[in-house]
Amino acid sequence: MNDYQKGIIFVVSAPSGAGKTTLCAELSRRVPNLSRSISFTTRAPRPGEAHGVDYFFVTDDKFTEMVEKNGFLEWAEVHGHRYGTGRDRVMDFVNQGHDVLLNIDCQGAIHLKKKGLDGVFIYILPPSLEALKARLLERRSDPPEEVARRLRKAREEVWSYREYYYLVVNDQVEEALVELEAIVRAERRKMKRMNLGWIEETFIKAKPESAVGEG
Repeated sequence: MNDYQKGIIFVVSAPSGAGKTTLCAELSRRVPNLSRSISFTTRAPRPGEAHGVDYFFVTDDKFTEMVEKNGFLEWAEVHGHRYGTGRDRVMDFVNQGHDVLLNIDCQGAIHLKKKGLDGVFIYILPPSLEALKARLLERRSDPPEEVARRLRKAREEVWSYREYYYLVVNDQVEEALVELEAIVRAERRKMKRMNLGWIEETFIKAKPESAVGEG
């Protein structure tokens, strides 16, 4: 039975440091038929990040070329660097019936929503600004002034939560993953997303050889 007509696009956003990248990576490993979209970025890799695994790291010139060729579903400049969602890979997945996770910033998510994307928009928050600050400092990848800038940006972006359909607080990673998995599985069961032709074939057109309970 083919359950789905087309794949579902799950759009996940969060303030920098809230843990959305970790959550998306683990969620895609736990849930079958859920692929994580890999974004393009002009920033340099952080320690431990790999090209084609965490991001596609490209030059400014290459990114500009892709913009000019309409190669992105969305793109935005965030913290001085550009990030974009490659169009072809995402749409290939969706058209083949695969669900896709888009890990993108608020700017890009709202842009897609305003364009009419039929996606599921999920916003992730840390339990507090203090917790967010601690996580940013623990990464040891940014100088103090950059951490301060990201915290100011988080305070500005948090109002974007009203544009999303679901809110998940990432206090304990395991609990947040359980909630995210529940969202994915519930969305897959929505009538509007399913290919229900099998119901007619199985229950309406089918002609059992004998009726149960007659006589």
